[in-house]
Amino acid sequence: MIADIRNRLNSCLSCVQDNYRHQKLPRKLKLIPPSDGIWKLLSMVFPDPIIPALKRGNKYIISQTDVLSTFVVTKAVRDYSATTAVKFLINDVILKYGTSICILTDNGTHFTSQLMNKLFEYLGVTHLYSTVYHP
Repeated sequence: MIADIRNRLNSCLSCVQDNYRHQKLPRKLKLIPPSDGIWKLLSMVFPDPIIPALKRGNKYIISQTDVLSTFVVTKAVRDYSATTAVKFLINDVILKYGTSICILTDNGTHFTSQLMNKLFEYLGVTHLYSTVYHP
């Protein structure tokens, strides 16, 4: 019976024209190629806030991880902004360890901002995005 209903709806011209999906069709995931060397592919993330805040008022920890060696650079910061991410990337990562080829981030506004995109463009770094994690 269900097959008959689907067949009827698919063969009815006005039913097909007026039918639209309420959800977007899922896109195929693009695989990120594995890193071919140390400090070539870095992953940067702002995890959830620290509750309660630390003594100096820092509520977040930003981290940068080398995907191949799993070397981690972290810093406690007060806010969750693009400016903070850029300062961390320049002062605590690039000036100490150098630039990489690719940086992988989530789609947070602090990572997709014009400021970050200009920095990546200036440094010649490819910015890769990952899917959002929802536990």
